[in-house]
Amino acid sequence: MNNPKNPKLGHNKKTFLEKPVEHIDITTFDSRKIIESMGKMSFTSRDTAKASNIFNEMLSDNNCTIFLTLAGSTSAAGCMKIYSDMIKYNMVDVIVATGASIIDMDFFEALGFRHYQGSQFQDDTQLRENYIDRIYDTYIDEEQLQTCDKTICDIADNLEPKPYTSREFIREIGKYLKTNAKKKGSLIEAAYDNKVPIFCPAFTDSSAGFGLVMHQEKNPKKCVTIDSIREFRELTEIKIKSKSSGLFMIGGGVPKNFVQDTVVCAELLGKNVDMHKYAIQITIADVRDGACSSSTLKEASSWGKVDISKEQMIFAEATSVLPLIASDAYHRNHWKERQRKSFSNIFG
Repeated sequence: MNNPKNPKLGHNKKTFLEKPVEHIDITTFDSRKIIESMGKMSFTSRDTAKASNIFNEMLSDNNCTIFLTLAGSTSAAGCMKIYSDMIKYNMVDVIVATGASIIDMDFFEALGFRHYQGSQFQDDTQLRENYIDRIYDTYIDEEQLQTCDKTICDIADNLEPKPYTSREFIREIGKYLKTNAKKKGSLIEAAYDNKVPIFCPAFTDSSAGFGLVMHQEKNPKKCVTIDSIREFRELTEIKIKSKSSGLFMIGGGVPKNFVQDTVVCAELLGKNVDMHKYAIQITIADVRDGACSSSTLKEASSWGKVDISKEQMIFAEATSVLPLIASDAYHRNHWKERQRKSFSNIFG
């Protein structure tokens, strides 16, 4: 393998990393008229308008706990500020995400690094020679990503050696960013400031995993571990304490399934809870293989997870419709009337 600091002649790393991804700001434009017009159309446009209406219902329902789930690479692609603004403007109470969304993308940029516009047609051999990782048409500097891994290791080295849930560990990352962030306003820091818990049920499938492996290698007998069972109980406890609940899901996979399973888990614990009252999923996953990145919302109803009276699937690439839905909700101002749930407080 070529040394990334001395790439092959003719391939300049800097030329690949010239155009940083700029994160869209939903407060700078008003999409309400667009959403209203889309509601009079058909196909994905009408589905998007229906989903927007459901999200505004969630925000208007003072009893509703709103769960945001994140899977895929929309944070790297320019939606990162949308998610932190949804916390800042009280449009979400709990986050369930992949480790990559939280660590490889959000924490990575909080450390001062960037994602870059690239090309899906680029020769990946050249990218590898320059130690650049590709997410479709977006580039990441692998050396910077390894710094992210090592920073996770450093954070773990300075914690009491015991089991943590991903929520607890991410809270410690938020505490770290309060004094060490190179870029303020990250999702993790916003969640820390507003007491919004973040759960990553597959936490180790990310830079967090690499960092914690390095930590355990250095500290084999006294080390931090991740207790995924207790975090499932914690997330279920939030569902139990919620009078009603709504899901806003970007992609699917583990985060989507994990948050839906809280209804079943609560039932098994002998608690009487309602299905998730509202549900939106934005996905391009197919339904014909029985997956749809963890089932359609109507299918989830058969498992007792989601009420189908207020659900909407949007089959679209999320960066194309999410900014419209989020801007519409921001400018309709229902979030101003909501009381913050501050669920992080229930765990001490």
